[in-house]
Amino acid sequence: MEDESAAPVFCAAHELSSWDERHPQAAFTELSGQACPVRPDGTLVVANRQEAVDFLRHPAVRATDGVHYNLGGKRPLIPLDLDGDAHRKYRRLLDPLFTPKRVARLEPLIRARTNALIDAFADAGSADLMPDLCGPLPTHLFIDLLGLPTADLPRFLEFKEAVVRPNGATEEEQQAYMRAAGDRMYAYLEAVLAERRSEPPRDDVLGGFLTTEHEGRRLTDQEIIDVCYLLVIAGLDTVTSSLSCLLAWFAEHPVERRQVVAHPGLLRKAVEELMRFESPVPLAHRWVVEDIEVGGRRFPAGAKVEVVWAAANADPVAFPAPMAVDFDRPRNAHVGFAAGPHRCLGSNLARLELRVAIEEFHRRIPDYEITPGDEVVYTNYGVRGAIRLPITFPVR
Repeated sequence: MEDESAAPVFCAAHELSSWDERHPQAAFTELSGQACPVRPDGTLVVANRQEAVDFLRHPAVRATDGVHYNLGGKRPLIPLDLDGDAHRKYRRLLDPLFTPKRVARLEPLIRARTNALIDAFADAGSADLMPDLCGPLPTHLFIDLLGLPTADLPRFLEFKEAVVRPNGATEEEQQAYMRAAGDRMYAYLEAVLAERRSEPPRDDVLGGFLTTEHEGRRLTDQEIIDVCYLLVIAGLDTVTSSLSCLLAWFAEHPVERRQVVAHPGLLRKAVEELMRFESPVPLAHRWVVEDIEVGGRRFPAGAKVEVVWAAANADPVAFPAPMAVDFDRPRNAHVGFAAGPHRCLGSNLARLELRVAIEEFHRRIPDYEITPGDEVVYTNYGVRGAIRLPITFPVR
């Protein structure tokens, strides 16, 4: 999933009087209806779905300003920080590694990893699903996919937190903290690649990066590192946050949960609708390299633009009754996985992880609720997630 480094303020919706930390959807709907919204610092905001899609498809819109890269990277992350022909080249190379057919082979592994984590708390009658399931599951799967040692799991969790929710009182301090974490990850990946190149190829994603060819050449170590750096964040934090939001919603909506438990075939639609409603990755930033007009609105050259996916997903023009969760929504063309050329590379894998993890959880623990006297604690800092998700359930 495409991701953004954390920002001191969540997004433009945070500045509205209707903002609610636990339930921000009303603020997003309000933002989507504003004409030409602008933040107090002058940042232009794109918030309705049609304008967002049209804006992102414009050839003068870029993913970075060419100086600052996402997620603490010191080089352009592939393919997130690339545009035009360079971006298209890498997408042609990488997209086949994440097709629905290719990622479907991972379903048994996802089920096994999910059940191994559930085993640790299934007899306790209670759990905090963020540290017990949502946090470690995507990291375990990422390590499995790349063929890395399970013992390295704490390293990835530390890196992910440092980049997505960096320490620091100012943006400069946060950026420095992110860059330091990024340097540690670059060094780690360089060492892993050096070791893997001395071994026979393995049948894993890293092995695929080492052996795949495009236009008569293989990827360099630097290219592989820049791809893997992005996958660490996009594959870990965004799936973790999405899974926590979806399970929190089911915990607080027993009628709909029982419907999905009784009819597992509904879960695919439920995941899509909840990704629209929760929008765990709420925004992205883009830069305009020449004066353009989109939908009658002017965007000057050099402008930094905040594109709010969460507001686009709450746009009543595109999604009638956006505040209602409707698993039978007839046309759910949400942008929970972004839109335009930089649409999420790993969306098929993310969907599979979310569906399978929830299927297995509901198979093992179909009846659960937020622990009485406790509550879900959300973060809306960079990525929306339920950082505390205490549940109780009957032990079978």
